Amino acid sequence: MTSEKKTQSDTRRGLSRRDFLTTTAAAGAGFWLTSPLRAAEPASKNDELRVAIIGAGTQGMVLLENCLKIPGVRFVAVCDIWPYSQRYASRRLKAYKQEVATYEDYREMLDKEKALDAVIVATPDWMHAEHSIACLQAGKHVYCEKEMSNSLELAKQMVLTARQTGKLLQIGHQRRSNPRYTYSLEKIIRDAKLLGRITTAYGQWNRAKAEDTGWPKEYELDEAALKKYGYGTMHRFRNWRWYRKYGGGPIEDLGSHQIDIFNWFLGTPPKSVIASGGMDYYKGHEWYDNVMAIYEYDTPAGVVRAFYQVLTTTSARGYYETFMGDEGTLQISEDARKCRVFAEGHLPLGAWDEWAKKGYLIKLPVEEQEQKPEAKGEMDAITSVYKSPPQIGWLLPVEFEKSFHQAHLENFFDTVRGKAKLNCPPEVAYETAVTVLTVNDAVAAGKRIDFKPEEFKV
Repeated sequence: MTSEKKTQSDTRRGLSRRDFLTTTAAAGAGFWLTSPLRAAEPASKNDELRVAIIGAGTQGMVLLENCLKIPGVRFVAVCDIWPYSQRYASRRLKAYKQEVATYEDYREMLDKEKALDAVIVATPDWMHAEHSIACLQAGKHVYCEKEMSNSLELAKQMVLTARQTGKLLQIGHQRRSNPRYTYSLEKIIRDAKLLGRITTAYGQWNRAKAEDTGWPKEYELDEAALKKYGYGTMHRFRNWRWYRKYGGGPIEDLGSHQIDIFNWFLGTPPKSVIASGGMDYYKGHEWYDNVMAIYEYDTPAGVVRAFYQVLTTTSARGYYETFMGDEGTLQISEDARKCRVFAEGHLPLGAWDEWAKKGYLIKLPVEEQEQKPEAKGEMDAITSVYKSPPQIGWLLPVEFEKSFHQAHLENFFDTVRGKAKLNCPPEVAYETAVTVLTVNDAVAAGKRIDFKPEEFKV
């Protein structure tokens, strides 16, 4: 894979096609849908799907636990280079009466588990392409965690392989299967047009400071095993997200979820990005611990500027996205408590009442509304003239009790069964990968980077 000494631009562009093929050979190689994709033929005569997972670490276990909530999904194999993760996952599955074979090498698993219908790939980003491509070529449908890859060249190869094999490839941008998001886009923005002309978007994911991830010393991989799989040290294996060879830093790890929403809701990839960030807090890392980026979008209604920040030293206000228009604002998040729609105070009284009667909105209780401050003196009266009238808040009438990942996984398995279409096929995820990975280039360059439309296509 890419050398740790490569430049940030090299990291974004990734390996050349020749390097990729050489490396692979050496290794043994619903409510609203964004992009139509034909449904696959049912994977088996009965409704039970035989599934394996490659990468049973923290995120892999999140996906595994969510799969256990989905009827008709049965694990038959777990693959991970770390025996500790193999043991943990297999024991968890055994508790659900799902006996699985465990593997260290994914190639051995694919060679022996011929009857697999689908594979979940939840390995570090730099291995997504190798694992996904091998599974697709072995005739398996693939659910791959986001980001597609920390290399655009490898991400492109994933798209091409899915096309060539005719197998499904779902990328884990799970907001695209979240009914609050699909409802907000289809009903609030497109149907009712409650925001008016969208002029600005904002998103953030702030996390509190944290120590690097440790590991049980008795389960430490030896030097030979670490070298075999390209990690060098146990610390890098456990903290891969901070290193250029393995990931793209917090802007990729966290930001890709929300920047994906910018592209989705605005209906187009951006035309440019500028960004600032740095390794200002943590020692010994190779990726920026904070990044702030500004995208510019050309939409049919006009220019939209979208600001995004990711911080890893404070959890202030958590994570959410906001779309601001001249008549209203949508604040949306996987955290239901943060989901709101606000009417601009300059609108006529009761302007949105008709949408409430149609069931599009639920008005916030009076005690939760922002109140206009009472003018108590001459200066208050003067300054109040320059203040915008308070916005009127509304709630989304969407009940969503499932976990975020479960809905996206259900969409994948339903498509495998021929009953749905993918909510995040690889072509869509590739656009997001270009949008996200270019931010690190913009930080390094210290200047605006303009996109070409063809950069988003495969």
